[in-house]
Amino acid sequence: MSFVKIWIHLVFSTKNRHPWLKQELRYKLHQHIIENCKEKDIFLQAINGYTDHIHCLISLGKDQSISKLAQLIKGESSYWVNKQEFFDEPFGWQDDYFAVSVSESQVEPVVNYIKNQEKHHAKKSFDEEVNEFMKAYGWHIVKA
Repeated sequence: MSFVKIWIHLVFSTKNRHPWLKQELRYKLHQHIIENCKEKDIFLQAINGYTDHIHCLISLGKDQSISKLAQLIKGESSYWVNKQEFFDEPFGWQDDYFAVSVSESQVEPVVNYIKNQEKHHAKKSFDEEVNEFMKAYGWHIVKA
């Protein structure tokens, strides 16, 4: 029997970082994503976000890849939002996402970070958060 435990902190934003995810919709969407993950055998430890993005802490299964999980979560959730007709225009996620591994010793701090997104973003914008992640992980945006 195989045993795999690879924690991934996955972050993705709304198309053009539009602030579609007001509080009431955000909670409905999170609940929908939780249910969808259960149906698809995606182990979702934590989910939260703010008006323009979502954070997820996921444990990869032995046959799962980050790109496939991101596709399943983002694709199905945008389909669901559009089917509910919450907006007059089509809802969507940015094509890109942020994903980084999390060591077992850091799972609890990451869960707490995800749980406190509203408090966190009362002081800091998503752009500032992205810049902090880029600096912390040594990433650079390459312009074509």
